[in-house]
Amino acid sequence: MSSEPMCVACGMQYSEPRPDCPVCLDERQYVPAAGQTWTDLTTLRASGTYTGKIAEEGAGVVGVGSEPGVSIGQRALLVKAESGNFLWDCAAYLDDALVARVTELGGITGIAISHPHYYTTMVEWAHAFDVPIHLHENDRQWIGRPDPSIKLWSGTKLELAPDLTLINLGVHFDGGTVLHWSDGEGGKGALFSGDIVQVIPDRTHVGFMYSYPNLIPERPSIVRRAVELLEPYAFDAIYGAWWNAVVRADGHAIVQRSAARYLSQVAD
Repeated sequence: MSSEPMCVACGMQYSEPRPDCPVCLDERQYVPAAGQTWTDLTTLRASGTYTGKIAEEGAGVVGVGSEPGVSIGQRALLVKAESGNFLWDCAAYLDDALVARVTELGGITGIAISHPHYYTTMVEWAHAFDVPIHLHENDRQWIGRPDPSIKLWSGTKLELAPDLTLINLGVHFDGGTVLHWSDGEGGKGALFSGDIVQVIPDRTHVGFMYSYPNLIPERPSIVRRAVELLEPYAFDAIYGAWWNAVVRADGHAIVQRSAARYLSQVAD
């Protein structure tokens, strides 16, 4: 595994050492009070602290991450689509054992990531499985480790396969993206949202934020556009960024009524 520097706070891997982390300096993240610190995958593996974690999150959906979590602590999701296994979002930790376990599940055909906070070690994952990473071009400035495996796309949607579609909602980041799986949940559809459509403790609603740690609301015009873009897509479940952060039913209606509630409280 690589020894490229990783930000301890957000997990972004950079191609070379640097004094600061642009992702953490941005108002959607933060530099910890103790200051900017660095690690790398080689150090994390050698520490003996972390182990890979694989757990079912839903029908045909497998969570992939580590115990304990690294940096922000999100987990990825292996979507077992008919078109081939696809990895949604990215967990910062990766070792040989985790590669072997994902390979036993059938490997992956590609990777897509919702927003820069979860880019982390995406290039390591792409190299381990020899697959492309699909990122929206609006977030190109945040890529910490450029690599030929990264494929930028533009516009509001990208059909990866007949059953998998990326949709650029622009929430949280300009390139903020969700993944729609039309065959998910027994044909009722599933939405994989990361932090773009946030699964919150009250599973009867979802949230929309520009900055989560700094509590900055998303702009009403962006939320309004996002729900308009999602309106044509059927989905029952919504899979968020964290272990067990799943809306199990009525997802489409929940997004629409959550947006209506949000827009009634936040002025343009």
